[in-house]
Amino acid sequence: MKRPKILTVICVLGFLSIVVSFPQVFSPSVKKLGMFMPAVFGLLVAFSFMAYVGVWFMKRWGAELFAITFFAKLIFFIANNQMGMSLWFSAIFHLFFLVVFLRHYNGMDKNL
Repeated sequence: MKRPKILTVICVLGFLSIVVSFPQVFSPSVKKLGMFMPAVFGLLVAFSFMAYVGVWFMKRWGAELFAITFFAKLIFFIANNQMGMSLWFSAIFHLFFLVVFLRHYNGMDKNL
């Protein structure tokens, strides 16, 4: 099945956001949260990248993994009391992405 243009645009924006968020794994603000927090945040960024790759190839597991990482990131930032305007701005965009992914969910391939 051919990938809809909206998914292409969202995936490209997602790949760009991964490029921007990856250096944050090593930032002092994440390091001061705790000893294992950079590793946890790094895993969340890696899973987000894998989710975008899955959606790029029109796989259902990509949309499912995106939903899981979206809520895991929200829980991570809320649990660490990192609830600034950038978090809510990002959450609104990612929630829009999630709605679009789930709208095209039935057209995605079930197989790996």
